[in-house]
Amino acid sequence: MAINLIKGQTIDLRKNEKGADYNLSAVTIGLGWDVRKKETGFFSKLFGNDKEEEEYDLDAIAFLLDSNGKVANPGRTIEKPNGTSVRFYGGDIVFFNAMHHPSGHIWLTGDNRTGAGDGDDEQIIVKLNDLDQKYQRIVFLVAIYQGKAKYQHFGLVENAFIRAVDKMGHEIAKFSLSGNSTYNGMCSMIFAEAYRKDNSWSFRAIGEPHSTDNFVELLKNYR
Repeated sequence: MAINLIKGQTIDLRKNEKGADYNLSAVTIGLGWDVRKKETGFFSKLFGNDKEEEEYDLDAIAFLLDSNGKVANPGRTIEKPNGTSVRFYGGDIVFFNAMHHPSGHIWLTGDNRTGAGDGDDEQIIVKLNDLDQKYQRIVFLVAIYQGKAKYQHFGLVENAFIRAVDKMGHEIAKFSLSGNSTYNGMCSMIFAEAYRKDNSWSFRAIGEPHSTDNFVELLKNYR
């Protein structure tokens, strides 16, 4: 049975409570959320269809950190065919414009731009057993795309969670966050981190909100 983490709690990803090994050769970090439904007009209420769910574009991001807790390779800037520039491509930051890490051992499976659907809204797969030793820590965060401009924030996000699932589909741990007033105006969230310890990997629930909707601002703390 998966461990339901509380904020600040750390577990060993390697073994379950009964001492059995988890398969860390490919771990799925799943992130999910729901958006609080908002009231609609008088007639909708009259006919019982009084709420609708707004579309939120939340983006899952991973920073791969070295032994100094820094992103050693921030990637490069490339030009897309349409003439726009993409920063941080091909480096140690996995996000919607650089979904595959150059090592091939960590990648984002897709970019969910609405938050629609049950279960994980976005997933990051990590081959923890194969990841180079120069990577000592992986920070997982979520930012609301254009959250400030759209007045969207984590105070209006419900049932947010991050979970770790091993290669065999066994859910190892889950950390849930409920939207509340303390998250009002907060457009990004550092959910959790995985880090090396005793020749294995540990997982720590963080749940640290930030006001910025741009992960580049958070990246400054790891440069």
